[in-house]
Amino acid sequence: MSANSCRPAEAPARAVHCRDVRKSYGTGPGQVQALRGIDLDVAMGELLMLVGPSGCGKTTFISILSGILAPDAGRCEVLGQDLPALDEDAREGFRARSVGFVFQVFNLLPALSAVDNVSVPLLINGHRRKAARARAREMLAAVGLGSRADARPGQLSGGQQQRVAIARALVHEPALVVCDEPTSSLDHESGQEMMTLLRDVAQAPDRTLIIVTHDNRIFGFADRIARMDDGRIVGTGADGEERPGS
Repeated sequence: MSANSCRPAEAPARAVHCRDVRKSYGTGPGQVQALRGIDLDVAMGELLMLVGPSGCGKTTFISILSGILAPDAGRCEVLGQDLPALDEDAREGFRARSVGFVFQVFNLLPALSAVDNVSVPLLINGHRRKAARARAREMLAAVGLGSRADARPGQLSGGQQQRVAIARALVHEPALVVCDEPTSSLDHESGQEMMTLLRDVAQAPDRTLIIVTHDNRIFGFADRIARMDDGRIVGTGADGEERPGS
């Protein structure tokens, strides 16, 4: 037996490392504590689903992970960046380079074609327009919309618009992709197709997916489920029921 075969397998690199992350809104008697001390690690290459009742802090948490919001307290390292230590401009740069966000309401620009919507993250990152549009067409083809690249959002179905949103989130090859309720408006078959698309196009060893969902029909796509309640992670595991750290 070789010396190498005796070595323990290396743990996967961490994409997310959070300890005691807290966030409140407002001041005084009207203050709302959205996050009450989040502890969570997410491995690079993992597809994690974040579940829990409405108002439990999921959107606030993914907004912090994405660099949209700054936490009030706690440690939050994402892709090796200490997010609480970054100022607003630095967080914006981190988000532009490293994060792809699939919004629940798509947030496509109605006056732009699909290819120009998908080009936006590349233009923000300094790519020339011609190169950005060429890469956007490739990404639209990857999500099955190559023939609809010149259509505007209003000319596309809801499912097609969602594919454009996914292409836009992935076009700049971010290491973290965050999806907010990607199957909430889809029937079962369409939801399964959407998750298969996300898994096949987005998941990679050097990319982590975090998906916020209420849709228990897609839980089987997750490597792990983190369950939130009242601003805390209350369980992690295959079904979200194991205690944190188990």
